[in-house]
Amino acid sequence: ASIASAAHVPKGLVFYYSPPKTDLLLALLSERLPTEPFGDVGPLVTPGDPAASLVNLDAALNLRDHHSSVMRVIIWREAETHPDVRAHLRRFRDYLSDITERLLQASSPYPVQPGTLRACATAWVAAMFSVAGNDRLHDLDDLPRQHGEELGNVARVVAAGMVQLG
Repeated sequence: ASIASAAHVPKGLVFYYSPPKTDLLLALLSERLPTEPFGDVGPLVTPGDPAASLVNLDAALNLRDHHSSVMRVIIWREAETHPDVRAHLRRFRDYLSDITERLLQASSPYPVQPGTLRACATAWVAAMFSVAGNDRLHDLDDLPRQHGEELGNVARVVAAGMVQLG
C-alpha cells in the first residue's frame, strides 16, 4: 500500500504485478538473512579460545544490527502467520547451531564430547537470538540498547561449559 501511494497508482495495480506477499517475504529473507551465510568458519576461529571464536561469529553475523529494526520487526511478526517464513528462520537457526558446533570444535584446545558441543552451540545460538530480540524490543520503544558485553560474558560461560561437561 505504501509503494502504491508513493507511486501514485492504485493499490490493486501493485498487487497485480507483484508476487504474493509470502514470495516477497521469502525473497527478502533470502537476501537479508541467508540460511547459510558462511562457507567456511576458519576465519572466525581463534585457536585455543572458544569464547573469542563465539564473539567473532556474533560480530560476523551481526544479528543485532544486521538490518533495519523495521526489517527485524517484519520478519518476526510475519513468522507468526507464515509457515514458509518460520521454516526459513528454523533453517537459519539450525545452520547457526551446526556452524557454532564446528566453530567450537575447531577452536577448542582439547577434545570435547559431541553432545557437549551441541549443547554449548544451542546455548550460544539462543543467547544471540535473545540479545537480538531484546534489541528489537528496545528499538520498538525507542529505548537505548544495552551494552554488548553481555554476549562476551555468555561466550565465556559457554566455553567454560565445554570444559565442565566435556
